[in-house]
Amino acid sequence: MRPDVVVDIGNTFIKWGRCLDGGIAAKASLDPNDDNAWERQCRHWQLPETANWAVSGVHPERVQRLVDWLKRRGQRVRVLDSLELPLQVDLDHPEWVGIDRLLNGVAANHRRHPDNPAVVIDAGSAVTVDWIDANGAFAGGIIFPGIRLMADTLHRATALLPPVQIDATPIEVPAKSTPDAMRVGVVHAVAGGTIMATKRLLAAAKKKGIQTAEQCHIFVTGGDASLLAPYLSEDLAGTCVWPEMTLEGARLSCEACT
Repeated sequence: MRPDVVVDIGNTFIKWGRCLDGGIAAKASLDPNDDNAWERQCRHWQLPETANWAVSGVHPERVQRLVDWLKRRGQRVRVLDSLELPLQVDLDHPEWVGIDRLLNGVAANHRRHPDNPAVVIDAGSAVTVDWIDANGAFAGGIIFPGIRLMADTLHRATALLPPVQIDATPIEVPAKSTPDAMRVGVVHAVAGGTIMATKRLLAAAKKKGIQTAEQCHIFVTGGDASLLAPYLSEDLAGTCVWPEMTLEGARLSCEACT
């Protein structure tokens, strides 16, 4: 099926991608519980009365809620299954991997050089740093808390640390207030963890004699990709920010499964 809209349902937002001319022409991040916002987005994109939708996600209840809503509106819906994607998965239990990580792998294979591996960094509620080997197989990775989850945990697990909002505003070190100290600490912790995870994956590949690790592609996606990218580029050469990566993987997968 050639989709008109692809959907990635995460733990924070529902992300929609409008498919046109063989790519993602527009995207939107929507409230997972606001049917009215979904309706407005459909009108804004001037979707066909009966459109083709490809839906994926890591939150089963939200996936079902959106699918039910779409079917009540007479839409054609395909829910993507992680086990039917056009991607080799080199893991002991492929069925345990979040479909968003696998869709990123599908997208990475579409863009990377055929002989070179790739690292995919997805910075959302959690951060995943995944390895796509030179043959295009998803070969696992590393998972740790994302920026907002880490900041929220600092507040909730302590008596006096306040809630903070984190954005791209630069903060000098040393920070001169507790909220700024939290902001810069969280961003540096996530950026440092991402850099270390990536370097460990590259080092593991070189230890196995995989020389192409030196030409590895590094893709960054997820809601906090643009926030992290300036920190990552200082240590990871050739980092490519790709906000639509998961949605593009969904589009490619849906078309391949037709």
